[in-house]
Amino acid sequence: MTLTIGLTGGIASGKSTVTKMIRELGIPVIDADQVARDVVKVGEEAYTQIVATFGQDILQANGEIDRAKLGAIVFHNEQERKKLNAIVHPAVRRRMMAEKEEYVQSGAKTIVLDIPLLFESELTHLIDKVIVVYVDDEVQLERLMKRNGFSKEEALARIRSQMSLREKVKKADAVINNNGTVEKTKQQLLQILREWDAL
Repeated sequence: MTLTIGLTGGIASGKSTVTKMIRELGIPVIDADQVARDVVKVGEEAYTQIVATFGQDILQANGEIDRAKLGAIVFHNEQERKKLNAIVHPAVRRRMMAEKEEYVQSGAKTIVLDIPLLFESELTHLIDKVIVVYVDDEVQLERLMKRNGFSKEEALARIRSQMSLREKVKKADAVINNNGTVEKTKQQLLQILREWDAL
């Protein structure tokens, strides 16, 4: 049996750092954000549907989708955002499941699905266990402002658009507290993976 772990967290909680550690351990990681970028490339089914729905105006000169233009349409309009999600989400799920199946067939003991909006997108049925990467509110805010050059207001708006990390922790099977050093984070990860016989 292959163990499928869902890895999630919040913006600037350090999930990417944990993902990197998991890859270094030789465990395959399927990255939802990367898949979401792949399924909207020119020629993909979701690409064709998006252009049919939102028009040629959202395209760059080279035919690729201009993410900023599309973002401007859907960011402030709930109906338009729902239309976009109805195209992209199923395509992402199908692609992730296909990749997961390939790893299962090749005999992988453990597979990690890196899904930032795991709970928000209600994708927990795809996995066996959930790890949440957690940081305190102040740490999250500080890291996000520093990383993206956001003002406090901009950073808070981004953080508040997601389910709070405290809520996610309640739904997790295991939590990595990422307030400390990289070394401490790695120790927690290894301990969880050993407990689950995932290494």
